Amino acid sequence: MSTTSATTTAGPAATPDTATAVTDGTAAPRPYESYVYAYPHKTAYRPLPGRPALRELWAGERKDALSLYLHIPFCEVRCGFCNLFTRIGAPDELTTRYLDALDRQATAVRDALAGGQEGTDAIRFAAAAFGGGTPTFLDAGELERLCDIAERRMGADLRAVPLSVETSPATATADRLAVLAGRGATRLSIGVQSFVDAEARAAVRPQRRADVEAALGRIRDARIPVLNIDLIYGIDGQTERTWGHSLDAALAWRPEELYLYPLYIRPLTGLGRLGAGSDAAWDAQRLRLYRQGRDRLLAEGYEQVSMRMFRRPGTGTPSQGADDYACQTDGMIGLGCGARSYTSRLHYSFDYAVDMREIRTIIDTYTATEDFSHAEVGRRVDEDEARRRHLLQSLLQAQGMEVAGYRERFGSEPAEDFPAELDRFAELGWLDTGTDPGLLRLSPEGLAYSDALGPALFSPAVRAAMAAYEVK
Repeated sequence: MSTTSATTTAGPAATPDTATAVTDGTAAPRPYESYVYAYPHKTAYRPLPGRPALRELWAGERKDALSLYLHIPFCEVRCGFCNLFTRIGAPDELTTRYLDALDRQATAVRDALAGGQEGTDAIRFAAAAFGGGTPTFLDAGELERLCDIAERRMGADLRAVPLSVETSPATATADRLAVLAGRGATRLSIGVQSFVDAEARAAVRPQRRADVEAALGRIRDARIPVLNIDLIYGIDGQTERTWGHSLDAALAWRPEELYLYPLYIRPLTGLGRLGAGSDAAWDAQRLRLYRQGRDRLLAEGYEQVSMRMFRRPGTGTPSQGADDYACQTDGMIGLGCGARSYTSRLHYSFDYAVDMREIRTIIDTYTATEDFSHAEVGRRVDEDEARRRHLLQSLLQAQGMEVAGYRERFGSEPAEDFPAELDRFAELGWLDTGTDPGLLRLSPEGLAYSDALGPALFSPAVRAAMAAYEVK
């Protein structure tokens, strides 16, 4: 999913420190409204009436190119910005009990996919990923078992499909990495966030650069084909100079991929409890640092895949990062209490929380569950939501969306279905007007404002459900 649009300009220009002005004198939305990594958002999910059986949900769905995601909800520490579904530590053999439950769930899901009638040859996985939390929180033996669940229970051939795994500096040990390399991992993503120790502390992420560098060395020694490094901009005390220092340090490892994330401060997180929040000056700082990082990576020969993702050409392995919107496609099987599954008509998961006490309760409930044959929490996806999801997952990619593909799937034109939204995006200079008319693509400014553009495509019903959600 490479792109050549990074240097294309269209529409009114914006200075690095201000929002784009539009013709009526109003200002563009704030650039950092919400990180759209899935739609509908999980806060729009609700308990499903009647707990529909998985066998019924997957009947009639295509199963010849499924994606498999296994979720491990454990970390050695909880970063100050993190609102992911994860807990600190795993006392009293909790990882064993969790893997036991994951095994039971995989067995139930595989049975549901087979439907009691269809041949298992029709069930194939095209990609796999282990996320979290931190999958490498598991020790080497537990990682072997995790791979066995994916292969022996679910039938995924991990050595034959792209396999992406998330890790952290503290848990990227040689024995764990050897297991992943031996089982076919093609991509390892490490959350560094900053190579400046003071910034890591400010983000409530206790780590030393020396330990990060040592972990990166071990990853390269493991010869996993694709290394991805996550960095964060907008940390308290960060400047253009220190941001450039982190970019330099990351580029020294020649990673095949780099993700540049804007810092968000969300309710119930460590930084959120400190009372930090968003303001116009912080928006301007993050936008300035984004542009600095983007321009530096483009100058180094990286291709921009999305607002966050940059890939070095010639790596030969398709990305499976969390931000490339592959998780939006139909045919996603999620295992684990924080994972989502997607059919063409329903997205479903388990309960969601940010508060550590709530998370512990949900994990405990998951590990005690014996019957995984029903969907518990989710949201139905009607034709309108499917259109919005398709537009979102395509438009937020730098390569854009083929209008013909949209027309073939839905029998209509994007401009017919979303006239107000697309007119507004064009007015803001977010659309690339110099491209082929059969391609709907964002301008560089539109990519910069992805976190405002994405939420603008949410349906009123999803917005209402998200607004009514009680954070816990």
